[in-house]
Amino acid sequence: MRGTDEPTVAMLVSAATSGERSAWNEIVERFTPLLLATARKYRLSDHEVADVAQTVWLHLVEHLKDLREPAALPGWLVSTTRHECLRTIGRNERQRPRDLHSTFENDLVTPDIAADVAEDIDRLSRQQAVLAGFAELPESDRRLLRLLISDPPLTYAQISAQLNIPIGSIGPTRGRALDRLRATEAVSQLVDSDT
Repeated sequence: MRGTDEPTVAMLVSAATSGERSAWNEIVERFTPLLLATARKYRLSDHEVADVAQTVWLHLVEHLKDLREPAALPGWLVSTTRHECLRTIGRNERQRPRDLHSTFENDLVTPDIAADVAEDIDRLSRQQAVLAGFAELPESDRRLLRLLISDPPLTYAQISAQLNIPIGSIGPTRGRALDRLRATEAVSQLVDSDT
């Protein structure tokens, strides 16, 4: 997979799914820092962070062929890392002996971690609502929105050529697609819960 042009995430996923070892190695090399940075936010020990990363890579091996949006791999990795960190914290909490006189500051979950976890859960529920809403959109809207967030980013000229629409129509079409996304049941419920 090495060359003058860096392959996109979707290209790497496709090649790795086909069994190309160099593509898998590049995915691991490219995204391990993201996994480690995400796991370190949970203040796990170094060996727990390494265990979480290894578990996430194992999950990816199991589910690589199931990815509906290969370009969304970084988000999948972050979400899976967060889930594994929360599982690790839960396991640690169950295994730790309880002192009835301990204070909150001595507990595993400090106020900072509790706030981070609450923020991660909120972010995850928002992502799930947007993905559910995205699935409700017509294929033409989904295709446009996927092209607009592709990795590497496409120019409006490239998007225009792929969708066979004028460049000047991309912005208004995107606006209508986002309006339809906001109107989906999943996203509208999320917006209602925020107000």
